[in-house]
Amino acid sequence: MLMTSNLDKPLADRMRPQRLDEYAGQQHILQAGKPLYEAILSGRLHSMIFWGPPGTGKTTLAKLIAQHSDAAFMPISAVLSGVKEIRAAVAEAKKIQSEQNRRTVLFVDEVHRFNKSQQDAFLPHVEDGTVFFIGATTENPSFALNNALLSRARVYILQALSQDALLNVLERALTEPLRGLGQLNITIADEIKIQFASAADGDARRLLNFLEIAVELAAAKQSGTIDADIANEMLTGGVRRFDHQGEEFYNQISALHKSVRGSSPDAALYWLCRMFDGGCDLGYLARRIVRMASEDIGNADPRALQIAINAWEAQERLGSPEGELSLAQAVVYLACAPKSNAVYSAFKAAFHDARQHGSLEVPVHLRNAPTTLMKNLDYGKAYRYAHDEPEAYAAGENYFPEPLTGTRYYHPVNRGLEIKIAEKLKHLQELDGLKNGNRL
Repeated sequence: MLMTSNLDKPLADRMRPQRLDEYAGQQHILQAGKPLYEAILSGRLHSMIFWGPPGTGKTTLAKLIAQHSDAAFMPISAVLSGVKEIRAAVAEAKKIQSEQNRRTVLFVDEVHRFNKSQQDAFLPHVEDGTVFFIGATTENPSFALNNALLSRARVYILQALSQDALLNVLERALTEPLRGLGQLNITIADEIKIQFASAADGDARRLLNFLEIAVELAAAKQSGTIDADIANEMLTGGVRRFDHQGEEFYNQISALHKSVRGSSPDAALYWLCRMFDGGCDLGYLARRIVRMASEDIGNADPRALQIAINAWEAQERLGSPEGELSLAQAVVYLACAPKSNAVYSAFKAAFHDARQHGSLEVPVHLRNAPTTLMKNLDYGKAYRYAHDEPEAYAAGENYFPEPLTGTRYYHPVNRGLEIKIAEKLKHLQELDGLKNGNRL
């Protein structure tokens, strides 16, 4: 009969790496010569943000950094904490600094859950060195964190663990005699190990939870072997989830997007249903469908964007399984709609210029003039109010910064509504030519 472990903590917690050489994955930032690795070895602390999917070792890495730096480790969760807890943590860090002459690593899990004012509460204490801030987030820091906090911390991207890394984690858990399952002499075939690693989807914590449940199922059968029946029982019927970070997931979403772009409603429906069947998050699919409407249909059929948004709203209101049909309707409409990437291309070109040319000044005639001083500086002078002009168009007027005068980004295609848009823009350009004394 299989003897169960007498250790109370979950296996994933027991197997948390205690040394840097036990840490799995993230070789792109944790190998000799990489800035973070060298900083850890030398004990040089700096504030940082760890961005990555669940189970990639964000909390563990923060603990190891504190350990190598001989710093106090103080964790708080943005889910359970507020400004009061932040102030208490800072007060404790000051006490540690005063009484023990030690630095403090303040680790904030799910930092994206904090609002702007809560994030701002860290800033003075990061600035004066009271704490070294490490935040962990599964969300894009560019959107989830405010610029003031981002400017004071370096962002490190943690990647979903590879299958090889997960298999190493699994093997260590099976053989570790004190913290793991080594004393239980569990038998598990290599193909089942691979099955577990694949189902874990890059998440080491999820993998160890699988293993722990499988051991309990084997114990219930008075067996020391995790066989195919146990594996199938554990990885089906609600335990399985969609491979939301793996290559196959991105292959399928790519196939869906390209089927829509290629005007193939049947293929688009097939890939959509594949993702439904895999348990893909419906909110994610809805966001991607809205993106397709703007990127690949655009102004050739502006109704596509509205239909996509309506489908998203219907899916949220109806839930599953009723809501899936609204997303299917949107996908079919998008696949059948006339295609244009003119807005998408124009957006990328304009964004490139916005970055490339820096802070070009707003032309004086376009500036707002709410005060007497601004008016005396000729702000808004000579601005032509379009509604007072023939056809409500100020022919020949320039709305760009001077170095970009005459730039064109948007080139409508000869499909759908953009045919009409192109005709309208051509007419306006002709009016500009007449105003400037030369026909186009």
